[in-house]
Amino acid sequence: MNLLEPSEELCKMVELKRPILTNRELDILCNLRYKGFNTRKLDMTYPVSDGTEGLGKALARLCRDAEAAVDEGCNYIVLSDRGVDAAHAPIPSLLATSAVHHHLIHCKKRVQTALVVETGDAREIMHFALLVGYGASAVNPYLAFAIINKLVLDKEIQLDFATAQKNFIKAVDKGLLKVMSKMGISTLTSYKGAQLFEAIGLDEELIRQYFGQTTSKIGGLTLTELNKGLLEVHQEAYSEDFDTDALLGHDGVYSF
Repeated sequence: MNLLEPSEELCKMVELKRPILTNRELDILCNLRYKGFNTRKLDMTYPVSDGTEGLGKALARLCRDAEAAVDEGCNYIVLSDRGVDAAHAPIPSLLATSAVHHHLIHCKKRVQTALVVETGDAREIMHFALLVGYGASAVNPYLAFAIINKLVLDKEIQLDFATAQKNFIKAVDKGLLKVMSKMGISTLTSYKGAQLFEAIGLDEELIRQYFGQTTSKIGGLTLTELNKGLLEVHQEAYSEDFDTDALLGHDGVYSF
């Protein structure tokens, strides 16, 4: 595709009103075949049996698969962690998105496709801001929607699911606008892939390999250490004595 030679192929795109996709909207996008549109879903998990090297191998595989998808003419690549189970742990969505984004830039194929992230770990405004800032065109926070649905069914929210979901999406949209406005940015397109962040608690080598030119004034976790933490959490979640009725432990992210 030559951007200097105008053609109808350069105009072929799906217009999204917002960066947050519902499950139904993502399903439509994944099955879109109108006028040659093609979407490929890539697995954003890795085998627990691969141990300490599993995360690095999975990221390399994900980047190769994304490049192959572009070569095969895929207009949209969906990075999905829905395949999580007892044998497969999820790759952090931000790490996977940034790794694929920068790999495609390095291969000079980034403008030929769009990245959509289907993940369970996006729930806060900053999570969405980071994903967009490192290359995602849209995000489907399916786990957040599932939790909202459960709250509705348990009568903890006095709304129907459609209204509650709409309110959540509206809140995220407003939050993203506030984050962008602080940087003087008025459109999501300008914010996408801009990487207007500074890393805290990540090793310099990990940043250079997966997060481009992101700056970091202090060191932090290596890929091996990050993988170790992910596997510990995954093992706890799928342990036989895990109490599904107990509240999740307080890990210090929030304070009362």
